[in-house]
Amino acid sequence: MDYEKTNSVTLSGTISQKPVFSHQLLGGEAFYDFYLDVARLSGAVDSIPVTISQRLLKSSGIKFEVGTGVSISGEFRSHNLEQEGKSKLLLSVLCKEVAEKAGEDENCIELTGFICKPPIFRETPFKRQINDILLAVNRPVFKRSDYIPVIAWGRNALYAKNFRVGDMVKIKGRIQSRKFNKVIDGETIEKTAYEVSVQDILQHEEKLDTHISFEEKEMSM
Repeated sequence: MDYEKTNSVTLSGTISQKPVFSHQLLGGEAFYDFYLDVARLSGAVDSIPVTISQRLLKSSGIKFEVGTGVSISGEFRSHNLEQEGKSKLLLSVLCKEVAEKAGEDENCIELTGFICKPPIFRETPFKRQINDILLAVNRPVFKRSDYIPVIAWGRNALYAKNFRVGDMVKIKGRIQSRKFNKVIDGETIEKTAYEVSVQDILQHEEKLDTHISFEEKEMSM
């Protein structure tokens, strides 16, 4: 399976936080994180974390200042950060191409992956149907997977209700940020979750039963 066709992100928006150093590879290449604000049609704004290499920062010719409009393409990546015996799932868009923004805000993602936890279907008090899915998107070159939280609504939630672990699905949607409050040691702290909001979802016949390595742990946002 061609990984570039299974994990594709296109974003256009406005930089809301200048790049700050994130990490450095063993070979010496440095990476930086910044936030891109992307407006929805409703007027709400998703603030999306983006990771970019120092080489791309320098070669782009763009000044990565707050308020600068950029368009990027890349992949939605995840990794686990161990903190105090808990595993925190961190998500960001790995930027592979960047250019100055030329049009309206855009937020598109396409994923093809495998269900790696039983979907959680529920209804809100207002009878709105929701389905939470965790999707494993393989990186064949690196022999690992990115674990992407996905949320489906309405008819898409119903369609995904009977999905099973190992089922292969294709998803189109957008990346959204969602703020929530969490009580830690008696103190209420505002946190942000990132997930893919589904616009279209399709189940494939192919299944993967033996290659999903996700180990369920207590996740802390």
